Amino acid sequence: MDNEKKVCGLKGWLIRHKPSKRRLIQVYAALLYNANIKGFASGSIYQGDSKNLCVPGLNCYSCPGAVGACPLGSLQNALASGKTSSLAYIFGIIVLFGLLLGRTICGFLCPFGLVQELLNKIPSPKLKKNKVTQILSYFKYILLGMMVVLIPIAYSSQGAVPAFCKYICPDGVLFGAFGLLSNSNNAEMFGMLGPLFTWKFCLLVVFLVASVFIFRFFCRFFCPMGAIYGFFCKVALLGVKLDEEKCVQCGKCVEQCQMDIRHVGDHECISCGKCISVCPTKAIHWSGSKFFVSDPTGGLRKDATEEEVAQVEAHNAKLAKRRKVCKIMAIALAAAVLLTALWYYNIYDTDTASSFLDGYYGYTVGTYCPEITLNVIDSEEVFALSDNDGKVTVINFWASWCESCKNELPEFDRLAEKYGDQVRVIAISTDATASAQADARAWMAEADLQNIFFAFDTDNACAGGRAEDALCHSSGSLPVTLVVDASGKITFRKVGGMTYEQLLVAVVDALAN
Repeated sequence: MDNEKKVCGLKGWLIRHKPSKRRLIQVYAALLYNANIKGFASGSIYQGDSKNLCVPGLNCYSCPGAVGACPLGSLQNALASGKTSSLAYIFGIIVLFGLLLGRTICGFLCPFGLVQELLNKIPSPKLKKNKVTQILSYFKYILLGMMVVLIPIAYSSQGAVPAFCKYICPDGVLFGAFGLLSNSNNAEMFGMLGPLFTWKFCLLVVFLVASVFIFRFFCRFFCPMGAIYGFFCKVALLGVKLDEEKCVQCGKCVEQCQMDIRHVGDHECISCGKCISVCPTKAIHWSGSKFFVSDPTGGLRKDATEEEVAQVEAHNAKLAKRRKVCKIMAIALAAAVLLTALWYYNIYDTDTASSFLDGYYGYTVGTYCPEITLNVIDSEEVFALSDNDGKVTVINFWASWCESCKNELPEFDRLAEKYGDQVRVIAISTDATASAQADARAWMAEADLQNIFFAFDTDNACAGGRAEDALCHSSGSLPVTLVVDASGKITFRKVGGMTYEQLLVAVVDALAN
């Protein structure tokens, strides 16, 4: 008898805690966005073709598992670069997402939204929404204007400054930094941490702890992505809509909602669908889904005849069958897409696959390096990659603020001294401001490295602009090292510090080609 009670109790617990369809979709989206699971094992960032495409939700580019770009980070970089083609693509894809889904993306397709909702399930006192939280919900629009638009544009002459990603976004620390730093292969990256990381880590703690007590704390008050999608809520194809003719203004929908909405479907509504079940007049429904959802009465009148009732019942039976078939097909398609993505990014050898976008969005291992021409610092000599025919070239990107960069450069000098004319090493400083370049010069004078070339990256360093943009496209951190063999093909690439032994292995492989 006791065993039966335990079984029943467990079954009841499982039923009560069964994940909703929305929760399953959230988990599915998070896994699909981060299908490169082997990236967590290797501690590296995927930089294949799909990284040039934006996913709908907030998902950091630097996360080892990420297979796509974050639309918010891409928008900031596009605004800073001033490239019309990039800005047109990013703006167009965000508008497309908005018109199709609006803030349904926030409710179903945002991994960081999922994290906040799970944290909010921890038993604790909860802050209920009120007039103050409704006013504070507009703060994300201020961040959108200042951190996403104005600052990247204002400082575009000093290089890309994705202000929101750099100074505020918690997603980059939680999934990007922690994902990389947790891997022993990236132990040298700890030397790159400084006050900025400390600031962002503290912000992350605030966001996560606050989410326990305040539903979707970051989404409601700080997320510019939600602010952007909020502009499309009234016109989005899919979302929760209100039939005003049926509405009796009872307020149960607004009371049920944990977001700072004034009414169903406004700019704060994430279309989670919780309000549908509490509406006494069935005035709330999903729009854009008539193929799957229909009026269960089939438009039946109260004074309908038996024949009309029979017709409606037959019609509803057909709809129910069609919905069942569509549901099975949708689940099968979703499973096929996820399994294909997991196979492609974790089993298929994407590193050696040809890339139709190489040379435009960034150069990877196995592709030919573009021409690089730079003036050597404090010299009349010009460094040109084409002059290195028959030699191996080691290209290192660094900055004066990067301690890990400066710690490893003496090893590059040692390597250049060992191989002499066989290997040429150029260290390209990404410092853009006059003060940063002065710091770089001061460090170079003190380090006195005689066997490598030093140069500042310029707007005409290679085809398409700066060498960093071409070779380190959105790498997420410094230093970055590439090795180019005698034929001009990139044979090695690494984001993060290098030891002398790692350099030797990479150069020996290039010499053997």
